[in-house]
Amino acid sequence: MEIEFESGLPGFEEYKKFTLSDIENHDEFKSLVSIDDEYIGFVAISPFVIYKDYEVDINDEIIDMLSITKPEDVLVLVLVRLGKYIKDSTVNLKAPILINTKNNQAIQYIIQSDKYLTREPITKGL
Repeated sequence: MEIEFESGLPGFEEYKKFTLSDIENHDEFKSLVSIDDEYIGFVAISPFVIYKDYEVDINDEIIDMLSITKPEDVLVLVLVRLGKYIKDSTVNLKAPILINTKNNQAIQYIIQSDKYLTREPITKGL
């Protein structure tokens, strides 16, 4: 799937278009790679795989920006920071990626509350 971040990702604003694909033999993980520069890429996962009670309350501005009409059209992913061992790997629950699967528009949304951290252990909810 090709997705577009209108404003890019924080820290990578110049990269707008990415491909999102499954990582072979690891169904729960996704690869997010820039179309403009194949050396810019991330590993992502659904936060619900790790934290069953994860919640994202998106505001009307984001709903309008992504042209969301139904909640089920939104794919929520979080970026993974890979450590040397799985126990050292973390996920960024503070800034999920929201993708409208109907138009492939995406944004990295920064949650304003302190409920989640940028480096939550990936093994915490497993």
